Amino acid sequence: MNYGHALRFGLHLPSDADCGPGRLVAVAGLAEQWGLDLLVVPAGTAGDDLEPSTVVSWIAGATVSLGLVLEARPATLHPAMLARAVASLDRLTEGRVELAFRAGPSAAASGTADSVAALGEAIAVVRELWNVLDRGLGRFTGRFYRLAGAEKAAPAHDVPISVDGQDQDLLRLVGLRADEWSTGCDAVTLTQGNRAVDEAARGAGRDPREIRRRVTIRGGFGERTGRFTGTAADWVNDLLPLVVEHGVGTIVLDAVERDVAAGFASEVAPALRAAADAVLPRVRRSAVRARRRPGIDYEGAPPEVAEVVEPGDPAYARLRSGYLRGGAPGIILRAATNEQVTRALAFARRHPGVALSRRSAGHGVSGRSTNDGGIVIDVSLMNAIEVLDRKTRRVRIGPGARWAEVAAALEPYGWALSSGDYGGVGVGGLATAGGIGYLARGHGLTIDRLRAVEMVLADGSVVRADDSENPDLFWAVRGAGANFGIVTAFEFEADDVGAVAFARLTQDGSDLERYLVEWGRAVEDSPRDLTSFVIVAPPRGGRPALAVSRTMVDSSDPETVRARLEPLAAISAMYAQDVVITSYAAVMDNASDDPPVSHGEPVSRSGLLRHMTPQFAAAAARMIRSGAIGWFQLRSVGGAVADVPADATAYAHRDANFSLVVMGGADEVVDRAWARLSPFLDGLYISFESSLRPERIAAAWPPRTLSRLRELKSVYDPEGVFGDNFALTPAANHPGGSTP
Repeated sequence: MNYGHALRFGLHLPSDADCGPGRLVAVAGLAEQWGLDLLVVPAGTAGDDLEPSTVVSWIAGATVSLGLVLEARPATLHPAMLARAVASLDRLTEGRVELAFRAGPSAAASGTADSVAALGEAIAVVRELWNVLDRGLGRFTGRFYRLAGAEKAAPAHDVPISVDGQDQDLLRLVGLRADEWSTGCDAVTLTQGNRAVDEAARGAGRDPREIRRRVTIRGGFGERTGRFTGTAADWVNDLLPLVVEHGVGTIVLDAVERDVAAGFASEVAPALRAAADAVLPRVRRSAVRARRRPGIDYEGAPPEVAEVVEPGDPAYARLRSGYLRGGAPGIILRAATNEQVTRALAFARRHPGVALSRRSAGHGVSGRSTNDGGIVIDVSLMNAIEVLDRKTRRVRIGPGARWAEVAAALEPYGWALSSGDYGGVGVGGLATAGGIGYLARGHGLTIDRLRAVEMVLADGSVVRADDSENPDLFWAVRGAGANFGIVTAFEFEADDVGAVAFARLTQDGSDLERYLVEWGRAVEDSPRDLTSFVIVAPPRGGRPALAVSRTMVDSSDPETVRARLEPLAAISAMYAQDVVITSYAAVMDNASDDPPVSHGEPVSRSGLLRHMTPQFAAAAARMIRSGAIGWFQLRSVGGAVADVPADATAYAHRDANFSLVVMGGADEVVDRAWARLSPFLDGLYISFESSLRPERIAAAWPPRTLSRLRELKSVYDPEGVFGDNFALTPAANHPGGSTP
C-alpha cells in the first residue's frame, strides 16, 4: 500500500526528567546537523515543569531547517490557547512546526468515547482559529468546547495535525480530521489501523492519501538480534515493507545513543529514501483541492520550486495580495534559484490562456504583481545581498530583497543606493522601471547605478546582460524590464553616502497654487544635494489643504542643511517640523513586516513635468479641491537624472524635473480630473500608473524608444509571455511594423 508521501526521518527527543534544557538543544542541533527532517518534542519533556511549547521555542532559536513536532495532550491546555501558541511558534520558526495529539483522557470528558469526541472537538477548534482564508472571528459550538467569536491566529504554513493511538474510535477520528496517524511498527496494527483510517476518510469524502502514517522505532547497530539491528542494510530491509506494504511515510527513531541516531540519519535514511522517493507523488488535502481554480494543472506544478501555494493553503493569505491590490491567484510558485524560476516559467508557458504575474515584494502602486485566477511567480525568497568588490563598491542583490534591507546592508560600508521612499518595496520591480528616490537629484535613478543583471528569458534560458554582453537587453531592462524576463540578480555600483539630513515639514496649503509654484522653484533652484517629495492632502471638514514634504539633504553640515531647507520652510505657515541628521538606512527603515491584506483595485495616474508653472499649479489645485482624488504626490527628479542621455536607457524622459502620481477610487472619475493636467505633462513613470490603455503605454516611452523596445520584444519575447506589466506588442505583430 503506497499513500504517495515522500519519506521523512526524525528523532524522538528524550523525555526523562534528567534531560535538561542544554542537552535538549544539543540533541536538536545534532539532529539538524545529521540532516534529519524533524524532531518530536513529547509531552512532559524534561519533566512536568517544561511544556513542549517552551522547549520548541528554545530549539527554534538554535536550529534553522529542522521540523519541530510539538506533542500535546488535550487535558493540559485549552485548544484555543494551544492554537495560538502553535501559530506563534510556527511564525517564529517560519513554518517548521507540526502539532501532535496523544491519546488520553481530556479534562473536558470522561470515558474513552468522550475523550475521543473531545479530542475531535479540540482539533476542530484549532483548525477554526487557523482558518484565516475565511475572514471573520472564529466560532465553534460543541459538547466540550465553545468559541463565541475569537480572534484568529494565522500560522506561517499549513500546520499538520497528527494523532497517536490504536483505539477504533480514535482511528475513525484520524480518518475524519487528522493529517497523520502515529503508531508503533507492528504490521498487524498497521494493517488494521490503515483499514479503519481509510474507511473513515472515504466516508468523510477525503482521499486516504491525505493522511500520513508515522511509526516510531527503536534499534541498534552491531550484532543482528532482531528487527532494526545489525547493519544499515538490515535496517533498510526491515523498514522497506513498512513503506511499500503499509504506506509509512514518516519514521521516527526513539534512541538516546548518539552513534545509533547518527547511523540512522547518515546511512539508513539516505538508502531507504533513495529507493522510495522516485515513486511517491505529492498529495494535497481535499479541503485544499476544493479551493482550486479552473484551468490550472495543479498536479503538474513543478515539485522543484521552493514552495507551491494554492488557494487552500494558509500561506496563501499572506501571498495573494499586493500592498495596494487585492488578489486571488490560482497558484503561487515561489522560486529561490534560477533553475526554480525556469521551472516555474515553463509551467506558466503550458497555460497560455492563464494570467501570469511576477512578484518580488508586491508593493507596486500598479498592483500588477497579483491577479485573479492566474499564476504568480514569486521571487521574494531570492533576497540575498552580497558585496562583490569593496574597491569598486560592486554589490549583487536578489530581486526579493527589500530596499530597507539593502540600505541596512550597505550602511556599514558608508554606501547607499537611491531607491524609493518606502523600505518595503522590493528590488525587482523598482530596479527594472526606474527608481525615483530621496537621492535622485544628486545620484540619479536607481537604474543609473545598475551595472549588470542576470535574468530568465521567455524561452527559459538564463542570460547575463551588461554593457558588453547582451547590451541591447541591458538597455531595455533599465526602464522596461518587465517586458523581457524575470531578473534574478542585480549588480549595482553603490554610491558613497554618509550621514544625511531628513526633514518632515507640514505646512499650510490654503493657497495651493502659490505653494506648488514656490515649492517647485525652491527645488529647481537648490543644489543637487537636495531632493524633495511633497504630498498634498485635500481640504476636508472645513480644514485647509496641507502640504506635507519629505526632503533629504545629502549633507550632515548643519549650515548647509539650514541653507537648503529655509526656502522650503518659508513658503507658508508651518504646522509641524522635524529635521534630523541621520543615515540613509534609518530613513528607509520605515516598513512593516506584516503581509499585505489589500482588497479592490488601485486607480493611479502618473505624469512627468518639466517645470512647475502657474498654469499647471492652478489646474492641480482645482483637481485637489474637486475631491476626485485622495492622493497627490510630487517627487523631484532632474539634476543627476538629466545627466544621463535620453537614449542611454529605456527610461528616456530625462528632461523632467518632477514626477507626479495621483490616486482615486474610480477610473472614470480620476480620468476626468486627470484630463485637466494632461496638457502640461510629457511621459509617465510606469511603476505609478495603473491604467493599461494603449494611449498610456504610448505615453510611457517616446516614439523612438518605443519602436526600439518593440523590436527587442520581437527578439526576446515574440509570443508575449510577459504581458502583465505595460506589455509591448512585438514589432512583427504591431500595425505598421516597428513604428509606434
